[in-house]
Amino acid sequence: MQKALYKSSLVCPLWVYKFLPFLRWWPSVNSGTMRDDAMSGLTGALIVLPQGVAFATIAGLPPEYGLYAAMMPAVIAALFGSSWHLVSGPTTAISIAVFASVSPFAPPGSPEFISLVLTLTFMTGIFQLALGLARMGVLVNFISHTVVIGFTAGAAMLIAGSQIKNFFGLDIPRGTPFFEILSLFAQKIHEIDPYVTAVSVLTLASGILVKRFMPKFPYMIAAMLVGSVAAAVLNARYGVDVTHIKTVGALPAGLPPLSAPDVSFGALDKMLFPALIITMLALTEAVSISRAIATKSGQHIDGNQEFVGQGLSNIIGSFFSSYASSGSFNRSGVNYAAGARTPLAAVFASLFLVVILLLVAPLAAYLPNAAMAGILFLVAWGLIDFHHINLLPRVSRQETLVLWVTLIGTLVDLEKGIFFGIALSLVFYLYRTSRPTLEAVLPDPDPESYHYTPLDGRKECPQIKMVRLNGSIFFGAVAHLQQQMQELEETEPERKHLVVMASGINFVDLAGSEFLAEAARQREKIGGTLSFYRMKDGLVETLRRGHFMQDIGEKNLFRARTRPAEILYPTLDNETCRNCSVRAFAVCQQHLPNGEPRQS
Repeated sequence: MQKALYKSSLVCPLWVYKFLPFLRWWPSVNSGTMRDDAMSGLTGALIVLPQGVAFATIAGLPPEYGLYAAMMPAVIAALFGSSWHLVSGPTTAISIAVFASVSPFAPPGSPEFISLVLTLTFMTGIFQLALGLARMGVLVNFISHTVVIGFTAGAAMLIAGSQIKNFFGLDIPRGTPFFEILSLFAQKIHEIDPYVTAVSVLTLASGILVKRFMPKFPYMIAAMLVGSVAAAVLNARYGVDVTHIKTVGALPAGLPPLSAPDVSFGALDKMLFPALIITMLALTEAVSISRAIATKSGQHIDGNQEFVGQGLSNIIGSFFSSYASSGSFNRSGVNYAAGARTPLAAVFASLFLVVILLLVAPLAAYLPNAAMAGILFLVAWGLIDFHHINLLPRVSRQETLVLWVTLIGTLVDLEKGIFFGIALSLVFYLYRTSRPTLEAVLPDPDPESYHYTPLDGRKECPQIKMVRLNGSIFFGAVAHLQQQMQELEETEPERKHLVVMASGINFVDLAGSEFLAEAARQREKIGGTLSFYRMKDGLVETLRRGHFMQDIGEKNLFRARTRPAEILYPTLDNETCRNCSVRAFAVCQQHLPNGEPRQS
């Protein structure tokens, strides 16, 4: 495979692969890889069949739209993305976000609702493509893992809440807010339909048992079959008028119909903010999943190319009746585990899905809504990351707060919940980075070492203060550092020389450079110096370009494997050193600053 890739690079210039990335792996396709990809694709098609119906239900769309979202978008994302194993399609988080974003503007399932969903999908694709072409893949790094955990848990609870009415056969208006659903459920608990609930519970229980004891069998399909049979038996025995068990209805068998998003100003204005939300969600999912699988496959992932692939998949998908799609963790994980060799596996999965839809679409008429509710309860439970939720309080109180703010915010307003979490996590990050520490240090006791270690009870030199600064010196950190410098001057005025271990300083901005120059001038006023040990070359060049080195002084920059104390020692007060019993440095043991030998 590597030889084939090498040969292909001789045929096409490298820039061609940016626009046609599938040319990188196409030469590696042969009968063996196609056989493996076809088997993986068949497995993926069987998995997405129940998932697609479930996800479309979550999104407030007719069931077939979940299957449409798993067809054309998966093909485009596979051909134009960078991951060989990522499979795109409908996902839980995107589905719940679509429903929450569009339902305030149109009744779920209505033609107006579907039209706005297509507009939302088109705009999401435009944003994703623009970010990819602008090489802004780094943006997803600002969404912390804790925010994703909190949002996913909140979305899971919203899914479960939205299905309470179908699970128990209660009359709760569609689109009711989560906390109001809980209130209505408590009020109507005596109206629970025993027949509907029986089907839901049987579906839920069968799904749990199959997943636990027969993990290789698609548990969703098994649960659907059990629920459908149970509903058919109850309806035949007691009649639909008594059981009130309703079914999903037959799915239209055929290819996704052509569609056109509404690009009127009104529709674009309504979907602008939701599109930004779903853009970040979808890209976070896709890049995170592709990187997670790449750690196993050893493949290199280009985040910007993945943005391009996801963007094109949603743009084109919006013209093939698809709603917003992203990388699917379940399908991608199964795709890799099933032995997929190239992205053709995702293409095969879409083709097989069309064939399966043609064969089984009429059978959806026997699928009860109660069974779908039971399956969605299973989906919701699996989304909650109990391990990390329980672990966070023992690791970080700040991260725990981010988790709960995101989770509760998602339950109150899904669109804004994730932004609250991102904003809070960035606030905590900025707070930490704006408070770099000045840790007092002394030379390592080992005479051969050039390292500096914490005091650990050792006494400091009366005239030289040595500190380690870990963190960047930027506008947000300047005030904190000024305060620390002032405290050093006030509490230790006799230590006029300050040596900063600077290897932990990553960058300095304009405000930081001015601060360092001012600190150097202040030390000079009191008869001392401000010097730096092992400052990075890039930082030094920044200070030189801004002419700040005129105040700091080139002579006060000490390179690695030098001893600042020995260089500064001749400038110290001779009488203070004569009466000093600390002798913190090796040179102190030998002679006084003026060269006079030590008497004792």
